[in-house]
Amino acid sequence: MPDFIYLASQSPRRSQLLQQLGVRHELLLPNAPGDVPEDAEAIEAVLPGEAPRDYVQRVTALKLDAAVARWARRGLSPAPVLTSDTTVALGTEILGKPEDAGQAQTMLRKLSGQTHEVLTAVALQHGAQRLQALSMSKVRFMAMSDAQIAAYVASGEPFGKAGAYGVQGLAAAMIEHIEGSYSGIMGLPVFETAQLLRQIGWKL
Repeated sequence: MPDFIYLASQSPRRSQLLQQLGVRHELLLPNAPGDVPEDAEAIEAVLPGEAPRDYVQRVTALKLDAAVARWARRGLSPAPVLTSDTTVALGTEILGKPEDAGQAQTMLRKLSGQTHEVLTAVALQHGAQRLQALSMSKVRFMAMSDAQIAAYVASGEPFGKAGAYGVQGLAAAMIEHIEGSYSGIMGLPVFETAQLLRQIGWKL
C-alpha cells in the first residue's frame, strides 16, 4: 500500500480535511502544461429531470473516470485516487456555483429562512477496486435581508461554492441549524472518506 493518495480536486478545503485525517496526498489536477484539455463544465452539467442525489453521485464518478485517465496518461506512480463533489439542493432544485454576483444573490434569497440539503459524494479507486459513499446533511439559514445578502456577496466568498456559500466562512453567522456532517458540508465528509480508505486497507 502506498503511503499517499492522489486528490483530484482543486478545493483547498478538501486538502485541509485530508490533512486533518493525517492522510498524505498529492494533487492530481487537470489541464497541466502539455496535458489533454478536459471540459469540467461538461462533466458538471445537470441532466433534464435529474435528482440531486443522482446528480452528485454521477458527477463524482465522472470526475473519478477523468482523474484515473489523467493518472494513466501521465505515467504516475500507483496510489489510490480520490474525488468528491458537493451540491446544494432546495427541494429538487440543484443550486450550483454562481456565475456572477446577481446569480449568487438569487441563490441566497432562495435559501434565506429555508432548510436545504447538502449532498457530498466521495469516490475512491485503488487498482481495479472502486468505492463510493454519499453524505447528506441539512442546513437552515436565518431570514436574511437584501443588505445582508449583498454584503456577503461583496465579500467574494460565494464564488466557486455550490449554493453560493461556504459553511466554514462568513456564512456561519447566518446559519441557524445544521443536521449531519459539517465536513461534508465543507466538501469532504471525513467519516465516509475514512471508511472508504479503511476498506482498501488504510490504517486510520
